[in-house]
Amino acid sequence: MNDAHLHLLVNHFPIIGTIFGLAILITGLILKNSSVKNTAYVLFIVAAIFGFLSMYTAEGAEEVVEDMPTIGHQIIHEHEELAEKFAIVLYATGAFALVSLLAAVKNHKLAKTLSFITLILALIGAFLSKGVGTSGGEIRHTEIRADSTQAVDSKSESTTSEKEE
Repeated sequence: MNDAHLHLLVNHFPIIGTIFGLAILITGLILKNSSVKNTAYVLFIVAAIFGFLSMYTAEGAEEVVEDMPTIGHQIIHEHEELAEKFAIVLYATGAFALVSLLAAVKNHKLAKTLSFITLILALIGAFLSKGVGTSGGEIRHTEIRADSTQAVDSKSESTTSEKEE
C-alpha cells in the first residue's frame, strides 16, 4: 500500500462527513433535538480528524502521481490549494463542534449560539468540499475535467470534417 492508496482511503470522509453532519445538524436545530445535534457534532469532529489524515497523506500521494501521464502539476496544485482552505474550515468546524457538544451536555447558555456558529462553518465547509472533491477527482479521472468536453468536441469536429472531405 503506497501513500496515494492511503490518501484515497481517508480523503472521502471529510467531504461526506461534513455534508451528512450539516444535514443532521439542520435536522437537530429544526426539531430542537439535542441528541440529533450532538450526533452532528461528533460527525464534524470525526470529519476533522479524517481531514487531518487526508492532509497528512497528501504529500506522499502527490509524489506517487505527479509524474504520471495526463497529470500535471497545475491540477495537483489547484487541488492542494482548495484542500488547504477546506482543511482550515474543517478544523474550525471540528473545534466549534467539540465546544458545542460540551456546551450542550452541560446545558450552557451559549449552546444555541455555538450551534449556529458550527452551522455556518459547516455550510462554508460543505461549499468548499465540492471544489476539493471535484479537483481531487480530476487528477485521475480525466473524463470529468472541464477541458475534456472541449477535447471531445474538437475531436468530433475534426472527424466530421474528415468525413465530409
